[in-house]
Amino acid sequence: MSPRRNRPRAAAKPQDRRGGEYGLQDTESWRGEEWVVRRVTGGAAAKHYRCPGCDQEIPPGVPHVVSWPREGAVDDRRHWHGACWNARDRRGTRPLRSRNAPRY
Repeated sequence: MSPRRNRPRAAAKPQDRRGGEYGLQDTESWRGEEWVVRRVTGGAAAKHYRCPGCDQEIPPGVPHVVSWPREGAVDDRRHWHGACWNARDRRGTRPLRSRNAPRY
């Protein structure tokens, strides 16, 4: 026989209309454009992404930020490290490196 529960069970939390299962979603203004910003927990990511702020990979399981222009398409989504997204005004996006450039 198992002991009696002393605390009532937590009621099911209502789903956040802005977030859903992928994280909280918000809009921010950047470079004169409205951007949809979603903070993704580590469990939702399934593959490697490259951060446009630091040009480093974001491995699966690492919390990060997904942003895209409000009027943009699905292909316009970019995955950023949280710190890179917060410092985007100081950093900007890195230029794409050439094929023969070292990877470090």
